[in-house]
Amino acid sequence: MNRTKILVTGGAGYIGSHAVVELYEAGYQPIIVDNFVNSQESALNGIRTILGTDIPCYKIDCANEAAVRGVLEQEKDIKGIIHFAAYKAVGESVAEPLKYYQNNLGSLLVLLALMPEFGIQSIVFSSSCTVYGVPDQLPVTEQTPTKPATSPYGNTKKICEDILNDVTAAGKGQLRTILLRYFNPIGAHASGLIGELPLGVPNNLIPFVTQTAAGIREKLTIFGDTYDTPDGTNIRDYIHVVDLAKAHVVAVERLLAGGHADVEVFNVGTGRGNSVLEVVNAFEKATGQKLNYVIGPPRAGDVPAIYADVTKATQELGFQTTTSLEDSLASAWKWQQTL
Repeated sequence: MNRTKILVTGGAGYIGSHAVVELYEAGYQPIIVDNFVNSQESALNGIRTILGTDIPCYKIDCANEAAVRGVLEQEKDIKGIIHFAAYKAVGESVAEPLKYYQNNLGSLLVLLALMPEFGIQSIVFSSSCTVYGVPDQLPVTEQTPTKPATSPYGNTKKICEDILNDVTAAGKGQLRTILLRYFNPIGAHASGLIGELPLGVPNNLIPFVTQTAAGIREKLTIFGDTYDTPDGTNIRDYIHVVDLAKAHVVAVERLLAGGHADVEVFNVGTGRGNSVLEVVNAFEKATGQKLNYVIGPPRAGDVPAIYADVTKATQELGFQTTTSLEDSLASAWKWQQTL
């Protein structure tokens, strides 16, 4: 089988590893580049076991132009890129903004500089609903105005989108770009072999939930219960990571087929919002595990509520999520029990 090669930066990370599996199962040949700063090499073992084959992986920094050039020269004939690689901790970005701008912008600039030289015309960019800030209306559509970012991390996503719009426009049809603005990925592969692997104290809700259930954390702190939401806790759109990974496969297919606008933007979520308390209750129902949780003060910078309008992705990509919140949480618990 002659597989089309797709470079996956950050391909050993949480979303990246699931995207690699879905790409391979859809008939593509993923090529991983990852410096393993935010991931662990054990993810490669999980991918190998799921697929029954090794996926090429280069341990390099995507912001290093010479290193990326070396990969492109060695692999040859790469047809598209999915760019996940980025630092992603909001709090750290506030404390170390220069680190985030150098890495998150630098890696994209390296890819865009090299793509024409190697005849690569398609890129899927891992963006985020953080570009919407605190939205004036819910749900958010792709036409919802973006707002000034509340953190350097969020700002890197906004600036990268601006860079891709400018470079794509200047390319006169030589570059095709899809910006996937995702909401809150959760869960793990059904095999339990790959999943979210936070280094240190988790920044995201679900790993904190599963670590609390496993006894690794004493308790789960819910940050605030006085928001203007039905139960007072934050509302987010939680999408199963495998569903999200499949959206990247559909985006790659669309880019390689050509014939669409130079830059397209799609929200990738479920189209539903769930509060933190709803997630806690759903986890307890799905797993039979009781959670020790307390209500703490609101966290600075947290958006009260955000969830997606997914009409465009449904109509133009033919993409829809298929995994329920409870099934997503059950898969996260299954993964936690393997750690």
